[in-house]
Amino acid sequence: MFYREAGQFKTSYGADQQILPIRQDRIGMAVLLAVAFLGVPMFASEYWFSAILIPFLIFALAALGLNILTGYAGQLSLGSAAFMAVGAYAAYNFQLRIEGIPILVSFLLGGVVAAGVGILFGLPSLRIKGFYLAVATLAAQFFIVWCLTKFPWLSNNSSSGVISAQKIIIFGHEFNSPQDKYLLVLGIVVVLALAAKNLVRGNVGRSWMAVRDMDVAAEVIGFRIMRTKLTAFAVSSFYCGVAGALYAFCYLGSVEPDGFSLELSFKILFMIIIGGVGSILGSFVGAAFILLLPVLLDVLLPALSETLSLPVDGASISHIQTMIFGALIMFFLIVEPHGLARLWQIAKEKLRLWPFPH
Repeated sequence: MFYREAGQFKTSYGADQQILPIRQDRIGMAVLLAVAFLGVPMFASEYWFSAILIPFLIFALAALGLNILTGYAGQLSLGSAAFMAVGAYAAYNFQLRIEGIPILVSFLLGGVVAAGVGILFGLPSLRIKGFYLAVATLAAQFFIVWCLTKFPWLSNNSSSGVISAQKIIIFGHEFNSPQDKYLLVLGIVVVLALAAKNLVRGNVGRSWMAVRDMDVAAEVIGFRIMRTKLTAFAVSSFYCGVAGALYAFCYLGSVEPDGFSLELSFKILFMIIIGGVGSILGSFVGAAFILLLPVLLDVLLPALSETLSLPVDGASISHIQTMIFGALIMFFLIVEPHGLARLWQIAKEKLRLWPFPH
């Protein structure tokens, strides 16, 4: 009874097309943002900032980038971690070689460089699709990591390719505490998530979904396939590049090429599969699920092994986590391909009709 639009009349096209048309949704989003910006910095511990909240936001941004490419444009990619590496190393080199450049500009330019690399490796999508395109992006994953290792100029002549991020100073304020870095990452993620939401609701997003559903029919009705696919690769790589820059500067502080491995790309892919393919919300839900499930299992499995008197060591817990991830991915692909975001959408639809059956 409390979640429906009865009495909420739309008097303009703008009101009818707004992102959150129901007043309760707008109130809930305002409360969520207030808690994130005001409540969490007041009560969260340093461990929560450094180990959970900051990586959650960064991986949610990377998953959002992959979701734009795979979920909305239908182009399968296994090179998300490589584009994150491009963004991280590009932002590092902009800070290193251009004196006085603002750090936020370095983050954006790192995303632009990643977008350019994404366009380059997106060219095969004009001729191939599906499994073959996934293999092409897999080649990008290995090639980019190899370049970062073999060309020492990119890492300021570091023998192992390791880079140490510079200090984050914005308007004279140094962001050195976990709380400051959390607020910086949160602000960037909120802005880019809002931009992505508006992007997929516009002409660009509709062209992506038309190509995803049937590229031949999309071309017949007037969509330019080459521009549409390369735009999807560029935007997706830009988001992954910015996420990579935040990953290096706000989370780890020091990164190496092998840290952006294929395992990280699969981890981001699992986020959108579990959270929901083709959903902005699914990127955040999937990132939270993937990051919080290991923490939960680390607490529950030792307690369960003690209760049942089972010999479970740390290696076994790691293997069990991998098995659970695999089982969950198969479950969502079979039972609910649209992931946790779809379950949330179904729950809201039923709540709008409750207590009536239809």
